[in-house]
Amino acid sequence: MLNTATATAIINAAAICGPNHHNQSSIAVSFKMPDPSPSSSAVPIRIDGSEQDAALSKSEFLTRPEVIKRRARRVKQLVRIYRDQYWLLMEELKLKYREYYWEYGKSPFVEDEESERINSSRAGVTAMAADIGNDDLGLNDGNATSRCGVNGCKAKAMVLTEFCHMHILSDTKQTLYKACTFNIKSISSTTGPILCGKPILRSIAPSFCPPHIQKAERHMVRALKKSGLNITSTSKLAPKIHMIVVEYTQIIQQKRRAARRKLENAEIKVENNP
Repeated sequence: MLNTATATAIINAAAICGPNHHNQSSIAVSFKMPDPSPSSSAVPIRIDGSEQDAALSKSEFLTRPEVIKRRARRVKQLVRIYRDQYWLLMEELKLKYREYYWEYGKSPFVEDEESERINSSRAGVTAMAADIGNDDLGLNDGNATSRCGVNGCKAKAMVLTEFCHMHILSDTKQTLYKACTFNIKSISSTTGPILCGKPILRSIAPSFCPPHIQKAERHMVRALKKSGLNITSTSKLAPKIHMIVVEYTQIIQQKRRAARRKLENAEIKVENNP
C-alpha cells in the first residue's frame, strides 16, 4: 500500500494535470519514496519539466498540444515513480522473507530425523539408538532456531552442527571447511605469521577466502608486470605452460640480442680508435 506522503504527491501531480488547472504553476513534489533501509535519507523529487511550466505559469490559456504534452510528461513520471516503488517493495519483500526463513525456517534434515524418530517410537524399535545418532550429527535436539554454541555469539547455528558459519571451525567433527591461510601480517620472529583464519570450503584451492583471492591475484599481476609479463585482466583463463615458456624464451632472446649489439658497438669503437 502507498503511504500518506506518496498518495499526497500523486494527488498533487494529478491536480496539476487536471483540466481546470492549465495555468497553475509547477511546484516541487516533496514526498519520499518508500525506503527499505530506514538509515538512508530520501531526496525530494521534482516534477519533470518544472522549468517549462514555470515559464507558462502566468499564461491565461494554454493550447491543446501544450496541455497534452504536460499531462503526458507527468503521467510518464508517475509511471516511473510507481515502477521504482514496486521494485523497492520487491527488494524489501525478499529481504524480509530471507530474514524470516532464516529465523523460523526448519531444515529438511531435522524434519526427516523427527519423522524417523516418531515412526521408530510407534513401531517400538530402539529410539535410543536414533537419539545417539542425532547427537553424533549435532542436530541440537531438533531445535531449528538454536543459536551458535560460542559464548557471546547470537547467530543461528548451521544445519547438523552447533556453530554458525563464522565459528564452524570450532566443530571438531566437521570436514567441509578449513581456515583461510592468507598471511595478513608480516612474519615475526616471536609470534610467527598471522593468518586470516576465516572458514572456507575445503575444496577451494588456493586456501584463500574470496577477498584474499582477489588480493593475491593483484599481487600476482603486479609481480608478473615487474618481471616483464603484461597481464591486463585476471578474469581471463590462465595461460598454458607452453605459452609461458615461449614468452620467457622471447624475453631471454631479446636480452641476448641487446647484449650482442652492445658488444659489437664496443668492438667497432675500439677499431675506430686504435
